[in-house]
Amino acid sequence: MIYRVCCLAGSANLIDKIRADLAAEGIRTAIRKCDTAAVFDWLIAALSYQGISDQIAYDYMEQHGYVSWDDINEKLAHGATCPKLKSYWHFHGCGYNKLRRTCTEPDHIARCPLPTHDLRNGRLNQTAYSLYLFIRDIADGDLIGWIDQRLQATNDPFGADRLPRMRDAVIAPLREIYGVSDKVLTMALSSILLGAPNRMRLWREVGASMIAIDTLVHNFLHRTGILHRFGAAHAYGSACYRQGGCSDIIAAVADRIDARAFNPAFPMVFPRFVQHAIWRYCAQSGLAVCNGNRIDDRKSCDNVYCQMHSICDRTALYNKTV
Repeated sequence: MIYRVCCLAGSANLIDKIRADLAAEGIRTAIRKCDTAAVFDWLIAALSYQGISDQIAYDYMEQHGYVSWDDINEKLAHGATCPKLKSYWHFHGCGYNKLRRTCTEPDHIARCPLPTHDLRNGRLNQTAYSLYLFIRDIADGDLIGWIDQRLQATNDPFGADRLPRMRDAVIAPLREIYGVSDKVLTMALSSILLGAPNRMRLWREVGASMIAIDTLVHNFLHRTGILHRFGAAHAYGSACYRQGGCSDIIAAVADRIDARAFNPAFPMVFPRFVQHAIWRYCAQSGLAVCNGNRIDDRKSCDNVYCQMHSICDRTALYNKTV
């Protein structure tokens, strides 16, 4: 079933497009030059695309501006009195709320640099400073070097757990950054790793193995009955990344699909390609076949024109607690 989706919606130029987009924004050059500031600026913008439509997020940033490494660096260099800004570890529990203009250190908020950035909500302000402090204090100011060191350190020994081990070495620490969702973090990191220069083989290999689960992908696996067939029914969220969840299912299926059939330059096992094909099959900006705009999720799908119809379980999305 998923192989058929790859044939219908798989993007044969997925890596080329990622690299072209990153090159146009100067990120491939930034990776090569270990320019942490440029990568931070791109990454924090990418992390802003969560909890709301991409267009609304983009329009807000275009109107109100972006937060940058240099801006935060300059503001903190002037001396911040808030004890939460002392280090990455101290920053835990900042609690800044943009609408109420409150935080857990109210005596310092009038002089705090964090609220001076007009981001869409206070959570994003906290994410920006949490990421900055992580890079400064955990990665010693060199995010590119930190990622490379983490991958090199977990590359051996070779075995079935090698790629998961390398993924976790990078994702697990970054997951602790305030306000970062698994989906957006995985998508952003996968792009950075896949877009790295050709000599950075481990980066490209790990980037290809990353899987981002959004509601479209999760709901596809539910509607088609795939979750049920694997005994993996669960609600959308963190459970998608737990053992036996959506991510594991897609990884297992990707092991049985030779992605080189879609593009000889692809790695043989390419979970990111498989996940992206499912997303494109469902997304309104893709083939728009399997989504809530096309299907009344209170009942079984009745789209007889769908090329998956004969092999799909057509499970109603809302007939169970999941």
